[in-house]
Amino acid sequence: MRIAAVRLREAGNITTYAASSDICVNDYVIVEADRGLDYGEVLEINEAANRHSMRKIMRKVTPEDKKAIDDNRQKAKESIKVCSDKIKEYKLSMKLVEAEYSFDRKKIIFYFTSDDRVDFRELVKDLAKIFKIRIEMRQIGVRDETRLFGGIGPCGRTLCCATFLKNFEPVSIKMAKQQKLPLNPSKISGICGRLMCCLFYEYKHYKELAKGLPREGDRIDTPQGKGKVISVNILKRMVYAELEDGRIEKVMFDKDE
Repeated sequence: MRIAAVRLREAGNITTYAASSDICVNDYVIVEADRGLDYGEVLEINEAANRHSMRKIMRKVTPEDKKAIDDNRQKAKESIKVCSDKIKEYKLSMKLVEAEYSFDRKKIIFYFTSDDRVDFRELVKDLAKIFKIRIEMRQIGVRDETRLFGGIGPCGRTLCCATFLKNFEPVSIKMAKQQKLPLNPSKISGICGRLMCCLFYEYKHYKELAKGLPREGDRIDTPQGKGKVISVNILKRMVYAELEDGRIEKVMFDKDE
């Protein structure tokens, strides 16, 4: 059975669906949703054991479907103004980021950021009376906000989170230290203000190559005598050591050490 990972709409969750043989990665598709139909992009396809209860991809997006999706996007932009005005009216500490209609227009999702826990129950009731459909308020983080708006990263390429990245992996300053990167926040932070997601990509590789290597400050034996490690190149598995007479000795380490 072919299982497809589909990101619902532009900002929705990644959900798995049963996929027919004509469905490919990067296809936009119509899928079964909680209460009707929705749309999304296929991010990944894998073979798996048969799951009888799994929801299905109904079809690839047709020209008619594309027009309906574009109409929904336009309506969502108009709904943002209405919701923003209501947020101000209720004096809620929340920043409205985006809005999305489900494909069948039975639900509208408002995405917002906030530093506080927000009681938006009265807001939802008011919006339900205005739009006369199901209302969902979804609090997101700054990384999700950046993914929604997109942009160009420090590397000069389109943001990973806005293109191929499926999930946000936890990123720590330890990963930057392992890769010998400058610990200047402006150098290792993305436009979201958080540590760059790409620090995660090579961390495991660096960690594996670092096995058996001494650290800076360690004293080691070299062919020319004892020395103090002053620099470590993890990728080349090479260190520079300062000998007792002040000379600098280069020492190579095999990968199996």
